[in-house]
Amino acid sequence: MSRQLITFQLGDQILGVDIMAIREIRAWSPATPLPNVPPYVRGVVNLRGVVLPVFDLRHRLNWGVTDPSARHVIIVVRIGEQLQGIIVDAVNDIVSIHPDAMQPVPDMGDTEASRFLEGLATIDNRMILVLALDRLVDQPVAEAA
Repeated sequence: MSRQLITFQLGDQILGVDIMAIREIRAWSPATPLPNVPPYVRGVVNLRGVVLPVFDLRHRLNWGVTDPSARHVIIVVRIGEQLQGIIVDAVNDIVSIHPDAMQPVPDMGDTEASRFLEGLATIDNRMILVLALDRLVDQPVAEAA
């Protein structure tokens, strides 16, 4: 059975996330910064009464820092039980991939890239990096009792 992905741009890279994780796509609006958060967290925005954390995907992937403008968008995704916003350059389209079309990330040692990616897919000669959303947010470290 095919799987549908929403694809989007970060610079020249095309990334994708499972369409079932997407809650909405909204225009860029400035985020209110919070103290003592990881550097990739831009802050929070109000989404119809819900405080939504927003993070800079480019920064999280170690590809630099986004200087958001009116052309950027926030993709609202569900990660675990929480809605999160991720800043991307532009949303492209919806693609269907067959499970056989998904390739594993090549072994390049313990790299951040492989940590954040579920796999790679090629569609119409375009390489799509498929994100593993649950790995993008820092998981709290369990304290020893």
